[in-house]
Amino acid sequence: VRDVTTSRSCGSRGDGKSHQQWKEKIFQILAEIQAPLSLLMLRLCNWALLKLLNRLFLNVQLHQGQLEMVLRAARTPNVPLVFLSTHKSLLDGLLLSFLLFSQGLGVPRVTVGSQVCSPHLRALLTRLGGIFLPSRMEQMLSDPDEGLLGAVLATYTEEVLRSCQPLLIFLEEPLVALHLSAPAQQWLAMVYRAVRDGAVPDVLLVPVGISYDVVP
Repeated sequence: VRDVTTSRSCGSRGDGKSHQQWKEKIFQILAEIQAPLSLLMLRLCNWALLKLLNRLFLNVQLHQGQLEMVLRAARTPNVPLVFLSTHKSLLDGLLLSFLLFSQGLGVPRVTVGSQVCSPHLRALLTRLGGIFLPSRMEQMLSDPDEGLLGAVLATYTEEVLRSCQPLLIFLEEPLVALHLSAPAQQWLAMVYRAVRDGAVPDVLLVPVGISYDVVP
């Protein structure tokens, strides 16, 4: 990030005012990506989700073999977990977060695709662990490595992995099966770049998923 701001500042005085302007831009981008987790929101959401599950579904079944695989991967020391999942329903993010959290794996950072979210819904999802691509990056056709947006996103991804926070990446958009979405490509590129540049020595890619008798 410093390299990008320095190159953009060439020719300017580089005074304290310019430094503060860059800092404000960086924080604006970071605020678009994520927000601090809210324990109160998480507890309320867990309670509400249990009520919702009881009304929507007859039962929820955990695949014990897959659960054991996930727990075994989580026991690997100092290696971040990156969960990869298909996307059958808009409820998938909440359900998978709830299930992983209930198994003692912490609250994952969950990538939210390009579907339209109101500002209030976006703010709520970020407090529950949702992370978004910066809005301008979703519309960019250029290389995501370029510019301040790409630098902040790459650094954020490196910090998530370095701190061993679980990361959940949805590979598809709902109702568009078997097609790798553009947001998923960018998040996977950021994970690959973090390993390539040595920010983390390795990551564990763990497939997870939800199937429904009837998609809600």
